[in-house]
Amino acid sequence: MRGECGPEHPYSAEGEETLTALGPVHCTGSSERPLSEEEREKLRSDRVLVSDFKQQKFELEAQKNWDLFYKRNSTNFFKDRRWTTREFDELKACREFEAQKLVMLEAGCGVGNCIFPLLEEDLNIFIYACDFSPRAVEFVKQNPLYCPERCQAFQCDLTKDDLRATVPEASLDVATLIFVLSAIHPDKMQQALENIYKVLKPGGIVLFRDYGLYDHAMLRFKSGSKLGENFYVRQDGTRSFFFSKEYLASLFHQGGFQTLVNEYVLRETVNKKEGLCVPRVFLQSKFCKCE
Repeated sequence: MRGECGPEHPYSAEGEETLTALGPVHCTGSSERPLSEEEREKLRSDRVLVSDFKQQKFELEAQKNWDLFYKRNSTNFFKDRRWTTREFDELKACREFEAQKLVMLEAGCGVGNCIFPLLEEDLNIFIYACDFSPRAVEFVKQNPLYCPERCQAFQCDLTKDDLRATVPEASLDVATLIFVLSAIHPDKMQQALENIYKVLKPGGIVLFRDYGLYDHAMLRFKSGSKLGENFYVRQDGTRSFFFSKEYLASLFHQGGFQTLVNEYVLRETVNKKEGLCVPRVFLQSKFCKCE
């Protein structure tokens, strides 16, 4: 389950452009992106929320909307995440000894753009991979690189299905939440984190990357798309939340996690053909299940 602005927009879920290129990281740190006065006014004036009836409809049809997303885009929309081990060195460093077999969960695996590069790069790893969308899980299983001895893909709603039905309790070294939590209703995010907590070993790590507050995608939503504070719906019915570092830390702390790293990553997206340069904001964080 992944997404940003949907297929009608030129931006892919990871912030990796389908039509443009990401510029270098300008900075990482604790400060949110400063807004122009025009941007502040846009956010101040966008006060009208989607009706309760429509909001309930989006919640009830969330799985259907993600399934339709994958039906339209199959495996073509997202790029393989070759940056995962580069930016999250804990995938290698969390081993207690070099020959240790790493056991991990990718929560919200989509069509496998993260797991298959990892399986190719690291031969001593086993990955549980789950997604809200049954169609996405089928795409994972149909991939020529899918091997049941090294990977187990399954459908799961993180907010209500107990992960322990598939993943043994306290068995994981690491879990990833990469552009996933933002697609879950804020009222249900806590349930998802508590679910993951149960299958992590003491000392296990959650690697997180998602949309940060005031990302360009947040400012592109038109009037009539707002569901709540920092929470929006796309034209295809999928939804996206934009996190402040304080809000995210509070969520994880309530779930029993300790913060190791929690910082904004500020980048620019450059479209030379269109002459555009837009700011991207992500949160990249690491949380630990206390011993």
